[in-house]
Amino acid sequence: MAQKKLSVGQKLGFGIFDLGGNMLFTLMGFWCLKYLTDVAGLAAAMAGAAVMIGKAWDAVTDPMMGFISDRTITRLGRRRPYLLIGAIPMMLTLWFFFTAPAISGQVLLILWATVALMLVNTASTVINVPYSSLTPELTDDYHERSVLNGYRFGCAVFGTIAGAAAVLPLAGAFGGEKHGWSMMGLILGAVMALVTLLTFFGTKEKKHSREDIPKESFFSTYKAVFTNKPYVILFMTYALHMTAITFLQSILAYYIEYIYPTEFVMRLGTFPLVGNPAAAEAALRETLTVLAMMGLLLTAMVFIPVSVLVSKKIGKKHTYQICFAVMGSACIAVSAIGHLLPLEWFLGLLAYAGIGVGFSYVAPFAMVPDTVEFDAVNTGIRKEGAYYGMWTFISKCGTALSVFISGFILNMGGYVANAVQIPSARFAIRLIIGPIPAIVFLVAIILVQFYPLDEKTYKKFMGQQG
Repeated sequence: MAQKKLSVGQKLGFGIFDLGGNMLFTLMGFWCLKYLTDVAGLAAAMAGAAVMIGKAWDAVTDPMMGFISDRTITRLGRRRPYLLIGAIPMMLTLWFFFTAPAISGQVLLILWATVALMLVNTASTVINVPYSSLTPELTDDYHERSVLNGYRFGCAVFGTIAGAAAVLPLAGAFGGEKHGWSMMGLILGAVMALVTLLTFFGTKEKKHSREDIPKESFFSTYKAVFTNKPYVILFMTYALHMTAITFLQSILAYYIEYIYPTEFVMRLGTFPLVGNPAAAEAALRETLTVLAMMGLLLTAMVFIPVSVLVSKKIGKKHTYQICFAVMGSACIAVSAIGHLLPLEWFLGLLAYAGIGVGFSYVAPFAMVPDTVEFDAVNTGIRKEGAYYGMWTFISKCGTALSVFISGFILNMGGYVANAVQIPSARFAIRLIIGPIPAIVFLVAIILVQFYPLDEKTYKKFMGQQG
C-alpha cells in the first residue's frame, strides 16, 4: 500500500478537532461528578449511577454510529458529514447538562442527570466516532500516524487545559453557583462546535465507491472486530487506561478541597484583614485546584512530542507502558504523602504525573489504526467505523465505571458535599486517588505486553520494506 505524507495544514486541520474532543473528555472526567454532587445537589452514589446509565446508552449508539459511517457514501465523504451535522447539537446538549434545574428531589434530579448525560453522549458519539475513523484514511505510514496523532494531541492538550483549568474561572466570572456553571457549559460547548466545524472544512477524505461498503451485518461486523487479537488486547488495555486515569481526574478536586492541609493552602495568599477567613480559604483552594491541573497538563503538553520521539526509538507499546508506570507511581505518592508535602513539592508531584499523561496521548491512538490495517489486509474489508465505534465506546465505559465506583466509595465513606469530611470520607478520597488506579495501571502494563504489532511485524504484513 502506498504511503501518504501529509502537509502541516492537513495535520492541523485534523488535529484541531481534539482541542474540543479532549476538552469534553477532561471536563467530564475532572468535573462531572463534582458538579453533580456539589452544584446540582445529587447524592454521590446517585450521581455515579446517573453517569453509568448515561454511558450504558453508548453501548448502542457508539457501535451503531461506527456501523453507519462505514456505510455512508456522500460527496463530502464517509466521516466528515457527521461533523457538520453534530456540531451544534454538541454545543446545546453540553449547555443543557451544565444548566442544573431548580429541583431538590433526588428522584427527579437523577432522572434529569441521566437524560442530560444521554443527550451529551449521543451528540458526542455523532462527531467523535466518525472523527476517530478518519485516522487510517489519511495515511498508511507506520511512523506518520504517530506524527499525525502528535499534532492531534498537541491540540488536545490545549483542550485538556480548558476542560480542567478554565471551568472554575469561567463559572466564577458569571457569579458561580448554577448560573455560572450554565454559562461555562455554553461557552465550552461553543468552542466544541467551532473546532468541529474547523475540522470539517480543514480535511478532505479520499473517495470511496459502493464497492468499499462492508457487506456484513451489524452483528457479523462486530463479531469480526473481536476476532482481531491485536485490537482486542489494545482495546482492553485502553479500557483499563481510561478507568485508571479517570479515578485521578474525578477525585483531584475533592482531594485539594477536603484533604490538602489548610496551612499549605494559605501559602498562596494571606487572610484578609476584613472578611470571612473560610471564604478566603475556599477561594485559595479553587486557585490551587486550577494550578494543580495546569501544572499536570502543561507538563503533559511538553512530553507529548517527547513521547513521539521515544516511540520511534523503543516502539509504541513500550512508550505506552511508560505512561502506566509513571501514572501508577504518581497516584501512590499523592495518596501516601501528598497531604504531607508543602505547595512546591505537591505541585511538583502532579507535574511528575503529567509526564505519564503526556505519554498517554499518542501511543494508543497511533496503535489502533495499525490493528485496523491488520484486519483490512487479512480480510480485504475496511471497517474503520466499527473499530472506532467500539474504541470510543470503551473510552466512555472506562470513564463511567470510574465515576460510578468513585461515587459509590464516596457514599460509603460518608461524604457530604460542601462540609468538613469525617475520617472515613477522607480515607475514601485517598483510596480513589491512589491505590485503586495504581492497581489498574499495573494490570494495563502486564496486558499490553502481549500486544504483537511492532514496526517490523507491521511492515511485514503490509508488504513494506523497512
